[in-house]
Amino acid sequence: MKKLIVVLVLLFALSAVTVFAQSSILGAFPAGKWLDSNYDAVWEFAATGIRILDLNGNVLYSFTGLTISDLSAFMEGINPGLAFSYAAAGRSYRFAVLLSGNLRMEITRPNLPVYTVELRKQ
Repeated sequence: MKKLIVVLVLLFALSAVTVFAQSSILGAFPAGKWLDSNYDAVWEFAATGIRILDLNGNVLYSFTGLTISDLSAFMEGINPGLAFSYAAAGRSYRFAVLLSGNLRMEITRPNLPVYTVELRKQ
């Protein structure tokens, strides 16, 4: 009986920690600019919106009406992250915060392989 109680307490604690971690990700998600060196593009995450810029700061694409607070949080091991689907492009995006402080971006695209790149803070 003691073992069952211990297991139940551990499961409850684990689920509570996971819920707390996911709710705190949005506050911890590193807003700012991140370089995608494969495409010489900069991802900009701000409270006012999410955009893709060229290296000179010109807007290449703006995710209209989408801000950091609209993203869904997830945990990948110990790495917090955010994800969103953008129906207009038929793509889904995942951004995991790595221990190095960089972001790993994965883009799932229809009929194409998943695009993965490590974004560096600007």
